[in-house]
Amino acid sequence: MKSYHSLSEIRNDISSGALTLPQLVEFYLHNIESKKDLNALLEVFSDEAIESAKRIQDKLQQGNAGKLAGMVLTIKDNICYKNHKVSASSKILKGFESIYSSTVVERLLTEDAIIIGRANCDEFAMGASNETSAYGPVLNAADKRRVSGGSSGGAAVSVQAEMCLASLGSDTGGSIRQPASFCGLVGYKPTYGRVSRWGLIAYASSFDIIGPITHSVSDAQLIMEVIAGEDENDSTSSAKPVGDYVSKEISGKKKFAYIQETFDAEGIDPEVKARAFEFLEKVKSLGHEVEAISFPYLNYMIPVYYTLTTAEASSNLSRFAGMHYGHRTPDAKDLDSLIKKSRSEGFGAEVKRRIMLGTFVLSSGYYDAYYSKAQKVRRLVQNKTEELFKDYDFIISPTSPSVAFEVGAKASNPLAMYLADIFTVHANIAGNPAVSIPFGNNSENLPIGMQLMGRRFEDADLLAISKSLS
Repeated sequence: MKSYHSLSEIRNDISSGALTLPQLVEFYLHNIESKKDLNALLEVFSDEAIESAKRIQDKLQQGNAGKLAGMVLTIKDNICYKNHKVSASSKILKGFESIYSSTVVERLLTEDAIIIGRANCDEFAMGASNETSAYGPVLNAADKRRVSGGSSGGAAVSVQAEMCLASLGSDTGGSIRQPASFCGLVGYKPTYGRVSRWGLIAYASSFDIIGPITHSVSDAQLIMEVIAGEDENDSTSSAKPVGDYVSKEISGKKKFAYIQETFDAEGIDPEVKARAFEFLEKVKSLGHEVEAISFPYLNYMIPVYYTLTTAEASSNLSRFAGMHYGHRTPDAKDLDSLIKKSRSEGFGAEVKRRIMLGTFVLSSGYYDAYYSKAQKVRRLVQNKTEELFKDYDFIISPTSPSVAFEVGAKASNPLAMYLADIFTVHANIAGNPAVSIPFGNNSENLPIGMQLMGRRFEDADLLAISKSLS
């Protein structure tokens, strides 16, 4: 069977009789089985997917199918799906089944999407390489010696390796965009509040957001049109109208800025830098204006991000105590040892590290020195970003300072791993939408991604300009 890189291709072939949806699902199931060594999926919903395909094929023939009929997706293992396991790729939630579906899953299913499996990820979405998963690392299909990126590595590789057409991941500091860049895909982080977080296992609640990983911008537009919008179950979701993503077009000359420091950053891969300048030339060739700008807070991004996200993680993950659900140690002698042993046995090293960091910055005597100060710098970043968008329509940077690195290369150096997010955390700190789009490969045929950031709640514009540049 031929490769499909957009829903429109699939729908066209189904309409012509060249393809049926059950055949497509069987194709994806075959790829999942033959590429198990990539470790992209933790669970496959084979029987359900086949039954759904038959039902939706009938709806397509009758002409009453939903917007996403023909789209087969995976979901990251921190997005709840009723009566299905969800573990955030952690032993502490091994065997746990969700009692409800996330809002995004409900909206996908309402529009006749098929969910084919649950994708591996960094434990509790804490990582930039998908090496912290309790179920082993995800390997990059472009080169199995290299990481997939993280934390949505399994989601990205499932799309890259043609196990599905698209996937839903979550992005706290780059966890959709960076693996999309490493895997040669489109990865979209919406404006904070644009997509409901109801049913997303929380890492850092003021940063986390769900978004799509796709081959094409057009599919990202379509998925966003379905999952975006207010949700009464999520008080942080915005009531702003969603609008039409799919038919949105950008006309006229736009003003792009590129952050000079991201192009001159110490340690940036020379080939990534060269491709970034080529991307700027492409933008100019389409008639847009491009200017270099300075962003004075770039060096504060990682410290601010990890101070605030670990503090929120410390609070959010306190619920996993072996009391009501998840792993419970068999060796407890009293309540104190039950909680200590359950958490010690259930959480991996990186999650423990971040919980301890977060507890420290929230502790008496250090709260003002670290957490309060980081919140003030976050406000400075937000204000400066808003100021920039008064003069510019979009901001460009490389998605990552490097291509996918080798498995184990940074695993023993947490700081080096944290710096992998240096270009992506800006959008999460500020709450702005951002997208990674593929822009060729390096000399070793490894994908390189370019990042575009837009104004808050102008997601449709950002996707439309990205489509014109893809």
